[in-house]
Amino acid sequence: MDTSSLIRALRDKPYDLLVALDRRGRSATAAPGEQAAPDREWVGVAWRMAGEAYLVAREETREVLPYPNQLTRVPGAKAWVKGLANVRGALLPVIDLRAFLGSGPTPLTRNTRLLVVNHRDVPAGLMVDEVLGFRRFTDGEFSGNAPPTIVRCERFVAGAFRRGPEAWPVLSLRLLVENPGFLDAAA
Repeated sequence: MDTSSLIRALRDKPYDLLVALDRRGRSATAAPGEQAAPDREWVGVAWRMAGEAYLVAREETREVLPYPNQLTRVPGAKAWVKGLANVRGALLPVIDLRAFLGSGPTPLTRNTRLLVVNHRDVPAGLMVDEVLGFRRFTDGEFSGNAPPTIVRCERFVAGAFRRGPEAWPVLSLRLLVENPGFLDAAA
């Protein structure tokens, strides 16, 4: 069966149709006699802080939560520790990421969210301006050189993905939460 007939036969199977179209497109763009090798895909959570867009790896993020209605203040904690939130019966420290990085407090709006870190030893909900959802990139779009950022978080940036004129710095949550300055939350 030729490719056109196969595609017509798959019109009622949308997933199989997309796979067939992808194979057809890859084979059409491959050099003669060369099999098209698919690039590996990287998936991350896109978010904003101080007007800039960032990414964190999907594997480093447990979940995204709305900013909690109630927080319990932690006496003797640094100003960037906003408090403790009760999330489904577990206590979650809420950290103002922007304040931790030395760029002032994050304004609380209806778009403010918590990125919950997926780390076995350090639970933390990082307060960010807004979460934009998942973004997918290929390995070819990655660069080890990250652009300078407004909030000066370069020590935690593990490179950037570039697509057209946009650069998306990748913040390493593992580097962040294992940093001695982050672990020393006492004032």
